Amino acid sequence: MLRSKKVVALFSALILSQVSLIAQNNTNSPYTRFGWGQLADPSFGAGKAMGGIGYGLRNNKQVNPLNPASYSNVDSLTFMLDIGVTAQMSRFEQGGTSTKNVNGNLEYIAMQFPIHKKLAVSIGLLPVSFVGYEYGSSEKVDGSDVYATQVFNGTGGLSEVYGGVSYKPFNRFSIGANIGYMFGSVTHNQQVAYSSSDAYSTTNIQKVRVSDMKFDLGIQYTQPFGKDKSLTLGAVYSPKMKVNGTSYNYTIVGSSENQGDTIRGQKFDMPNSYGAGFTFVKKDKYMFGADVLYQQWKDTRFFDNSEAFNNRFRVGFGGEYTPDAMARNIFKRMKYRAGAYVNNSYVKIDNSGYDEYGASIGFGIPMLDNRSVVNLVFEYVKIKPEISKLIDEQYFKFTVNYTFNERWFYKQKIK
Repeated sequence: MLRSKKVVALFSALILSQVSLIAQNNTNSPYTRFGWGQLADPSFGAGKAMGGIGYGLRNNKQVNPLNPASYSNVDSLTFMLDIGVTAQMSRFEQGGTSTKNVNGNLEYIAMQFPIHKKLAVSIGLLPVSFVGYEYGSSEKVDGSDVYATQVFNGTGGLSEVYGGVSYKPFNRFSIGANIGYMFGSVTHNQQVAYSSSDAYSTTNIQKVRVSDMKFDLGIQYTQPFGKDKSLTLGAVYSPKMKVNGTSYNYTIVGSSENQGDTIRGQKFDMPNSYGAGFTFVKKDKYMFGADVLYQQWKDTRFFDNSEAFNNRFRVGFGGEYTPDAMARNIFKRMKYRAGAYVNNSYVKIDNSGYDEYGASIGFGIPMLDNRSVVNLVFEYVKIKPEISKLIDEQYFKFTVNYTFNERWFYKQKIK
């Protein structure tokens, strides 16, 4: 009965967290005006601190939705709950002028547990993208003393509820799949206001709601070397999918709302995605690995436009070191991590784009039971546009991830 109540409580937390993920903004970037906005980093805890790797990551103390094949590595007596919260400070610079912003939100929540010694499942809520920006300019109307101020702002993003399963048909090899439901909305506003009381302000509003299924297929193979070393290879494929979308367009003049249009059946896509990676592990001592991701955004449609995006490449690498896993000193039992990554933008801005560079350090702090872990991650991200007139961005991110790890299926003997 007690465990049933725990399950209900955890599922309630999962549902309530959807509101937090949708309602809160995680960015102020003007680049999120384009496409689906800023793509979320799907890595958890340890992987995020190591350059966002995860395709070859096989850790029995952490949920890893980047590769669903990893779920089968969970201990047969273990239940895990993983929660991550992120805060960031942003700096935007253009033409010698700079601004700063601070954002943060609940980023993800997931759980994982075995249902057989070779079979495990995971359920969770993940962000897919974030939209959040506000910028504008003021110009004098020709032939008058009236100024027109134009302001652009946007909010929203996409999220995904997923259920995943992983099966280990034989030793060293695992397969897995995630089936997700992607949903969310993005709102873009364009307002023009005049300094004269004789002219009415005008606001054009465009809102897009989307919802559809999403699939990820993954494999992992582990090759041992001696008693305590192993190499894990992993690969993930997410097929191209059509997204069910509806757009709403309407205009507000002064205080009166004009009748708008609801347009159904417009064509939106999510791309073919291919990921591969590896990790090399010496048990209780060190680990290092790397990932490569390729997404075919160029072949996707956005508002029926098939030329809105660029293909996206991402390369990440990193490592982890534990001084002494059996020591009493917590600083010796901690896991010290570092990593870096680079990727290009998937959106086109003035027929151009930007490159993104990131570096991270992190710490895995074991709890008293030596099973649950608190992961701290510090990241620096640089957005470098390909042409100088675009905005240069920098981010300092801080993520706290708590992995609750408990023996739920262990039966104690009563003497």
